[in-house]
Amino acid sequence: MKPLTQFLFTFILAFSAAAETLYNGIEVPTPWPPADRAPTREPMELPYLKNPPAIIPIDVGRQLFVDDFLIEKTDLKRTFHNAEYYPDNPVLSPDKEWESGESQNHPAPTAMPFSDGVWFDPQTQLFKMWYMGGYVKSTCYAESKDGITWTKPELDVVPGTNIVQTHGRDSATVWLDLLDPDPQRRYKLFSYLRPDDNGRYTIYFSSDGKHWGDPVATSGPTGDRCTVFYNPFRKVWVYNIRAYEPGGVGRYRRYHENADVLEAAKWKEGEPVFWVGADTGDYMRDDLKTPCELYNLDCAAYESLLIGLFSIWRGQPQDRAKPNEICIGFSRDGFHWDRPSHTPFIPVSEQYGDWNWGNVQSAGGCCLVVGDKLYFYVSGRKGVQGSPSSGVCSTGLATLRRDGFASMDAIDGEGTLTTRPVKFSGKHLFINADASQGEIRVDILPTIFVGGRLRTDNPMDPIEGFDATSCTPINTNLTRASVTWKSGQDLSSLANTPVQFRFHLKNARLYSFCVTDDPNGASNGYVAAGGPGLTGSQDVAAPR
Repeated sequence: MKPLTQFLFTFILAFSAAAETLYNGIEVPTPWPPADRAPTREPMELPYLKNPPAIIPIDVGRQLFVDDFLIEKTDLKRTFHNAEYYPDNPVLSPDKEWESGESQNHPAPTAMPFSDGVWFDPQTQLFKMWYMGGYVKSTCYAESKDGITWTKPELDVVPGTNIVQTHGRDSATVWLDLLDPDPQRRYKLFSYLRPDDNGRYTIYFSSDGKHWGDPVATSGPTGDRCTVFYNPFRKVWVYNIRAYEPGGVGRYRRYHENADVLEAAKWKEGEPVFWVGADTGDYMRDDLKTPCELYNLDCAAYESLLIGLFSIWRGQPQDRAKPNEICIGFSRDGFHWDRPSHTPFIPVSEQYGDWNWGNVQSAGGCCLVVGDKLYFYVSGRKGVQGSPSSGVCSTGLATLRRDGFASMDAIDGEGTLTTRPVKFSGKHLFINADASQGEIRVDILPTIFVGGRLRTDNPMDPIEGFDATSCTPINTNLTRASVTWKSGQDLSSLANTPVQFRFHLKNARLYSFCVTDDPNGASNGYVAAGGPGLTGSQDVAAPR
C-alpha cells in the first residue's frame, strides 16, 4: 500500500472510530472502553452528564428521569424508589434431595440463582429460572406460568431430577439470546466450575436451556463471582470480571467486550480495564465498620439505558452470613455508572430467622416486565445464628412499578420540568405518571439556537396546537397514559425536528415519557429479561 493511501486509510478508520455516536446522541470517544486506570473508590465521572448532546434522539425506549441527562430545567423534586419484597417469599425453596449441601460445617440446602438467570421465553410463554441446586453442586432448572408458583420438572439429564448441568460450580450466568440467528446457540451458559477452580469461565451453548453438551470455550483468567451480559445498544458482549486488590479497594470489576461472544472471552492477564468498585457513597455498617466492596454486578438493557444491580459487601461477621445487599446504578453509555442513591434497592433483613437474613444477591437478566410491574428475583440466605454459614439458601421476589426507579414530583403543589432539545420519528406521546390526586399537562416548545448554541431561557410560546392549556389533563395513575391535545393533532408534524417538552405537574409524580409510532404505546425500548406479552428483546407493537 502506498504511503498516501495508507495515511488516508488510517485517517478514515480513526475518524470513523472517533465519530461513533450512540442511539441517544452520546459520542463515544476512542479508545473504548476508556484506558485502564488504578482501582479507586471515587465515584465515576459521567462525561455524558457533563457534556450532554445538544439534541437527544429519543426513538429508543421510555425516557427515565434517573439523572439530569434529559432535563434542561425543573423545580420538581426527584425521589428514588426501592423495590418491595413479595409478601409470601421465598418463591423457590430447596425441597429435593439433590439440593442438599453444606456451608461452614452446617447444612446448607440450596435452590437460588447465584446470578444464573431468570427469563421469560416468548416461544413457550413460560418464566424460566436457572439456579444453583445444592450448595456449589449443580445447575438446576425451574419454570412458572406466572412468575410466582414454580415447578421443578423431571428431566432426562439426570433422570428423575431437574438438574441440567451436573458439574460443581460457583457463580454462573444463563443468557436467553433472542438475537442469535443460530437456534443451537439460543441459550448461553457461562459457569465458574468447581472443584476444578481453574480461574476461568467455561462456556456452553444450548437450543433448549436444558441440554448443554460439551464446553465450546473457556475465558481468560478471572475470579469466581463474575457475570456476562449483552449490551444491545452497542451490540457487544461484556465480561464483567471479578478482581481483587488486597489492602486497597478489595473486590472490584474489570471490563472486556467484543461483538462476538467467544472473542470477548479471549483476554490475557492484565488486558481487561478497571471498570467499577464500591465507592465512597457506600456506607459502612455500624457493627462491622468495614469499608465496602463490590461483590457482584448484574447488568441488563432496560428501555433506554443499562441498569446495574450492585451487590455490596459490607464485611464478614463471624456470627451470621455476610449481609450483602443490592444497590442500583444506571448507565447511558454502557461503561460509566451513575449511582445517585446508595440506599439499598433490595436490602438484607436484620431479623434472624428470615429467609433473607444474609447475602442477598441478584439474578442474571436483572428484571422482567410483568404488566405494570418489574419483577426482580434475588437469592437470600437464612443463615445460622452464631456462624457465618449460609444456612438454607432460597429465592425471593421483589417488585417495582414499571420505570419506577425515580420520579419527578410536585407533591402538595405545582411545578414544571422542561426537557433538553429532543428529536423523534414517532407521533404519539405517552407518559408514566401518578396524577390521581392532581393533574399533568404538557406543552411543546420550539428549540432555539443562537450562534450555534441552545438558548436555555426559551422565551418562545408553545407550538400552535400543542400548548398546556389545550392539553387534555392526565389525572390517572397509569404506567402508559396517552397525552393528547384538543386540536386532535398527533406529533407527526414535529418528527425529526428538535423540540422541548414542558411538563406541568400539580400534585403528581412523573416517572418517564416516550414518543412512539404505536398508538398503544409500545416504546421500542429494551425489556431486560422479557415478560408476558412481549415477543422479543424490545417492546414493539404487536403485529396487525
